[in-house]
Amino acid sequence: MSRAGDRRTLRGTALVFGLVIAALAACQAVGARRDSAVPSSSSAASSRAAQTPAARPPALRALERLPVKGRAPLTGYDRDLFGPAWSDDNGDLWGHNGCDTRNDILRRDLTALTLKGDTRGCVVLTGVLTDPYTGRSIRFTRGVGTSTAVEIDHVVALADAWQSGAQAWTAQRRQEFANDPLELLAVDGPTNMSKGAGDAATWLPPAKAFRCAYVARQIAVKQKWGLWVKPAERDAMTGILGRCPRQRLPAADGRLGASP
Repeated sequence: MSRAGDRRTLRGTALVFGLVIAALAACQAVGARRDSAVPSSSSAASSRAAQTPAARPPALRALERLPVKGRAPLTGYDRDLFGPAWSDDNGDLWGHNGCDTRNDILRRDLTALTLKGDTRGCVVLTGVLTDPYTGRSIRFTRGVGTSTAVEIDHVVALADAWQSGAQAWTAQRRQEFANDPLELLAVDGPTNMSKGAGDAATWLPPAKAFRCAYVARQIAVKQKWGLWVKPAERDAMTGILGRCPRQRLPAADGRLGASP
């Protein structure tokens, strides 16, 4: 064979050898990526544990973080200490939008709305409420003797808030609390009246299907505003949430939706 032929043979051999080395390196890289994508036995076990029904859902975790104290005295409580009813003068989600808080919540929670003209879409004249507390459908008509069919409930009663930390707040902070959409729900008027100032240990909605979401909302409100729970209240909340381990806290605007 000529020297030129020898050189071509050597170059061909070197090229083949280089391709083999490159292929081996590529296989090692793929193997490394595959290994890094597979969790170790301990991390896989942790992942499975996080998905088991025994894992704490957000509502329970939030409850566990709330301070637990006894009920403070009701001494000095007055509804007026939480500001004018349904004031738009607050820093909450819909504050200073030119519409009072009651109508804000009616527009959020009712369907089939008709609105009063010349109110910039504020005042609700009629609508339909699917009442979370009873499960009934309630037709709302604005007017003397009819408006009370639908009331706006402070989910954490103002008196209860007063006895679990709000008495130490400024007047402005109490007013903002009383108008926070997270704290408010449009509900059946007579059922709201029966609730009074009860907490979860003394009152729950008649509609059992809503109790998990109701308790989760109370927890969310107390967490947001730095209020505490009483021992009996905490125990009642824990018992309710034990029946709905996937229950999550509500959205900041308080809109009702799927619980998990």
